[in-house]
Amino acid sequence: MSSETLFVGTADAEHTEMYLKAIWHIQEQHNLVKVTSIAKLLRIREPSVVQMLKKLREKKLIIYNRHQVSFTESGRVIAKSMMRNSRLIEVLMRDTLKIKINKEIVCGIEHHMNKQFADALCTMLNHPRKCPHDKTIPAGICCK
Repeated sequence: MSSETLFVGTADAEHTEMYLKAIWHIQEQHNLVKVTSIAKLLRIREPSVVQMLKKLREKKLIIYNRHQVSFTESGRVIAKSMMRNSRLIEVLMRDTLKIKINKEIVCGIEHHMNKQFADALCTMLNHPRKCPHDKTIPAGICCK
């Protein structure tokens, strides 16, 4: 039997990260984040979004009321990390691997990157400031 260990992340953690990443995307474009905009972006019905936003509020990751959604500091840290991970992977795919960016692959990898891996990838890519979609890549400690 192989000594290799398989890593299985929790679906709940990935679901949380997906919502936080969606909120970040909407804030980048519109500043004001509403339930309808999250539902549209994630292609999920509004009642399901409301249910998840309540869970994220209970975890103290967001501030949520009927009119808008914003991050707490801990929610912003997670969202920033997710955006950095996905955008670094996109740069890797386009510039180093010379392959078409595949959102499914990006989404599959981004949830499993730790800070050490992200910093090493960022350093290898020479600390890119923009992703292929011309969005800012949040800087890490390695970029200082």
